[in-house]
Amino acid sequence: MASAEFLLIDNSNSFTKFALSSRDAVGRPRKLRTADVALETLRRVLKGWKFARVVMCSVVPAKRDVIADCFKGLPIHETGFRSRLGVGIDYPKPASIGADRLANAAYAAAAFGAPCVVVDFGTAVTFDIISAERKYVGGVIAPGLEAMTDYLHQRTALLPKISLIEPPGPIGKSTKHAMLAGAVYGYRGLVREILAEIRRELGVKKLRVVATGGYAQLIAAGVREIDSIHPSLTLEGLRLIGAMNFADRLS
Repeated sequence: MASAEFLLIDNSNSFTKFALSSRDAVGRPRKLRTADVALETLRRVLKGWKFARVVMCSVVPAKRDVIADCFKGLPIHETGFRSRLGVGIDYPKPASIGADRLANAAYAAAAFGAPCVVVDFGTAVTFDIISAERKYVGGVIAPGLEAMTDYLHQRTALLPKISLIEPPGPIGKSTKHAMLAGAVYGYRGLVREILAEIRRELGVKKLRVVATGGYAQLIAAGVREIDSIHPSLTLEGLRLIGAMNFADRLS
């Protein structure tokens, strides 16, 4: 796919992802470290792509401005609480909801129904909850897995920086393995407990749980409550948002 109706942009804290999209399908994404986002790098990563409209979500205001400047003259939809999402919002300060979280909610509700929860394993791990009435009702934010392990390395003299993989077992036989056990098994426990509390608060027996983000595959392998993993869930949400919000301009 070298030409499409939409360019989708997910501008998050660690990486910014780009994909071409029609109303029905998302192409293969490209990505750029968010710290490296600039007019020159944007032009390079998008080389060879043609598109008519831009649909974006951003949680990094300084980089959002750079991206918006790059596409002056093109129709741009910036995802926010006033966007058509296909779900309602029941939240005291809707403007404070991250745009990526709204994109996740839009796709999860459309694809999996309600009630459902999206668990996004990014720089932070976020839980976004859609009620049985198809309304975004709130979420949970916890430190990301990598942030937790990096903190241990930075704040202690003898603990190394580790690459996060499945530990060989729950009892570490080396410092590295002990750190892996604490991180992975501990994180799975965190996810299970938060999901249990969300289910209890909603008062439902069945709750569909969808995971996305960099460590979704690793953590979900030991969390039976997670039903499915969708690496491009946020981009899929932007595709739906583009189709809904540009509906009057699409042929």
